Amino acid sequence: MKKIAWVTDSTSTLDPVFAEQNHIYIVPLRIVFGEECYRETDDITSEMFYEKLAEASRASSSQPPIGEFIELYESLKDKYDEIITIHCSTELSGTLHTSMQAAEIAGVTVTAIDSKAGAYPHREMIMQGLEWQKQGCSAAEIKVNIEQMIDNMSFYLIPASLQNLHRSGRVSGTQLIISQLLKIHLLLRFEEGKVVVNEKIRTFKRTKDRMLDMEKVKHVCIMHANNQEEAVTIKKQIANLLPKLKTEIMPFIPVVSIHAGAGTIGLCWIHSENGYRD
Repeated sequence: MKKIAWVTDSTSTLDPVFAEQNHIYIVPLRIVFGEECYRETDDITSEMFYEKLAEASRASSSQPPIGEFIELYESLKDKYDEIITIHCSTELSGTLHTSMQAAEIAGVTVTAIDSKAGAYPHREMIMQGLEWQKQGCSAAEIKVNIEQMIDNMSFYLIPASLQNLHRSGRVSGTQLIISQLLKIHLLLRFEEGKVVVNEKIRTFKRTKDRMLDMEKVKHVCIMHANNQEEAVTIKKQIANLLPKLKTEIMPFIPVVSIHAGAGTIGLCWIHSENGYRD
């Protein structure tokens, strides 16, 4: 069996200890408050982040510097037979392109995968990829299998702040103005790596109910940006509707809160007909 390294970023939400034990190398995205720059998950806790976000007049995120990737690939190229690099959606960040460019500069061949998402599905792609690796699959075979997972992914969001999404180019000015005038809540979804408007609904309750109108699945992840109370409420609603459905609650990484706002709620599942882990 070939020795494979995994290179990813902090949007994967993987536990650092687990990553170290499984040859997964996490390069953190950056969070910027004015002139202050922090490595996501490394330099700033969630509590510190939300305190700063509430006080900051300007907050943004950026991809890791290419030099950090080059240094990593230089350290890996003689230790592994293959390297898989999987990053957050290329429609939302240039991290994958930077990672691939760095690998080329370092003289390393990588198998590159665009997760077309982040957070829970990004994590599950890597976790399932490790299972395929144990079964003896090559990096190329793992990529094909993960891309099938991507095709079977459903990922919905109820953003807390359309202002932030508008500033980052995810929501148009027209959508922002209409939603403010009519008090419309947007139900967003990931489609081919882009965040698109799935539906416009007049009340938050109806938006949430529509998000819960899911197809039969085995495992659902409820994600939140500093909104544990609402996530727990949704978990209870799901348990009442579908008592056999396995659920988990996952906090969003800080980058999501910068663009969608503290309070954002997400729901994601990957159809498991093809034997994905539950």
